[in-house]
Amino acid sequence: AEAYLRGRGITGRLDLPALRFHPALWYRPHPDAPRQSWPALLAAVTDGAGRITGVQRTWLDRDRPAKAPLVTPRRALGHLLGNAVRFGPVADLLAAGEGIETMLAVRSVLPTLPVVAALSANHLAAFAFPPGLVRLYVARDNDPAGRKAVARLIARGAAQGLEVRPLLPWGEDFNADLLRFGPDWLRGHLAGQLVPDDARRLIDHRSRG
Repeated sequence: AEAYLRGRGITGRLDLPALRFHPALWYRPHPDAPRQSWPALLAAVTDGAGRITGVQRTWLDRDRPAKAPLVTPRRALGHLLGNAVRFGPVADLLAAGEGIETMLAVRSVLPTLPVVAALSANHLAAFAFPPGLVRLYVARDNDPAGRKAVARLIARGAAQGLEVRPLLPWGEDFNADLLRFGPDWLRGHLAGQLVPDDARRLIDHRSRG
């Protein structure tokens, strides 16, 4: 699981409470198919109180750091709406996006910024804002669903007095940007989209270490 995430260009810490590895997780391509077992990356979906409400399973190839050669190598189950996979305790700032790899890419270059992965555009649009949040950055995917999710979050935030600001990738998402351009480029690209005070707070010598 670590090799898979490192292969996606993610350089940040991976000893995170939300992530686990399973060496032989059952998989069926459809309900009537025989069971197969594959290694898997597991990610806990939690609510605002930290209760586990679901799990995302990413089945992995047995021989190389990639997703398994399955029809649907990634599946989520449980109560997902409003909840997310969470990395880092939230105070006044938070970044939210769709995929785990996307948000770990952001956290790789901004390690002090807490992030959450809502797992889909629809779930991102319905993400429940944590109490005490002042500003939410949305690391959206570069597609129509991602744009709609941002618009929905901006409208919801405005109704609750919360500032919501989009972060736009150059390519399809921030993990793709990290793989194509590297961490220094991605850090600079994100810095230009942050509120200046947040940029000074988040981008310091520790973010480069």
